[in-house]
Amino acid sequence: MREVAAAASVSVGTVSNVLNAPEKVAAATVARVQAAIDELGFVRNDAARQLRAGRSRSVGLVVLDVGNPFFTDIARAAEHRAGELDLTILLGTSDDDPRKERTYIDTFDEQRVFGLLVSPIGDDLSRLTALQRRGTPVVLVDRDGSGTTFDSVAVDDVAGAQMAVQHLGEIGRRRIAFVGGPAELRQVRDRRAGAQQAVDGIPGASLEVIDTPALTVLAGRAVGELLRDRPARRRPDGVFCANDLLAIGVLQGLTLTGGLRVPDDLALVGYDDIDFARSTVVPLSSIRQPTARIGGTAVDLLIEAAHDPENHHPEHVVFQPELVIRASSHGGQ
Repeated sequence: MREVAAAASVSVGTVSNVLNAPEKVAAATVARVQAAIDELGFVRNDAARQLRAGRSRSVGLVVLDVGNPFFTDIARAAEHRAGELDLTILLGTSDDDPRKERTYIDTFDEQRVFGLLVSPIGDDLSRLTALQRRGTPVVLVDRDGSGTTFDSVAVDDVAGAQMAVQHLGEIGRRRIAFVGGPAELRQVRDRRAGAQQAVDGIPGASLEVIDTPALTVLAGRAVGELLRDRPARRRPDGVFCANDLLAIGVLQGLTLTGGLRVPDDLALVGYDDIDFARSTVVPLSSIRQPTARIGGTAVDLLIEAAHDPENHHPEHVVFQPELVIRASSHGGQ
């Protein structure tokens, strides 16, 4: 900064103002300092700036699976909103692995991030509690934090699952399967609970639970192949999957070898309504979540928590999902 100041014939304080509060400096002076910065190739030392400020302008975001377009869309929305507030997003994916989740939380803590947005894997939030007590605001994303000290933004997954299974019941399906896992994920448990509640309200309906090791296309394809090879009397006539990636895999396993017809033999509903849902070989019915609102709201909650941490009371925003009906569950009895 001293070299930039000398080259521009201004004080170090003026260079600092140009970098941090350019509105306080005359336009001609800003132009002269920027020219010196460009000529010298100056890059500010953000680590030193963080030490002085006590906190960076970066926000840590830890999601379950960045390969799932649902979380990619949330990250994109959070990044957009953060950019409007002069913040940047640092992204990590836990891959449903508690050890990776802990590593990212600890790493972001060491970097003194402005705050942390996280989709936690399990119910042990002790590491997040310790982070919050040290002054770093934390917002739970895609997880209702009611009963905790954390702000949260989520979707009513129980209601979403009820919508999906009630829809299957309305088109005449009675042998219904829920496909999803691992059970450690709150989202999976809530969607299974909602499916069971809906089945309990449909006369003559039953629910088969098919666990999967992951919420991926490959895991879903294995389930689809399993169901395809069953005798018709032992096969469900309606399937609700815990996310769209599973549902796309189930659809592949059922149909790619010329096996079953969807929805005639088996109706199928996913969850998340990712972009790929509408472009599968049989367009997929799904439960839509408002990803843009989830990501943007999470950043806004973080800002509110950071503004006055001593007097802040956690807020829990729960959006309502929406059933989107497409060809995979439309028509056919």
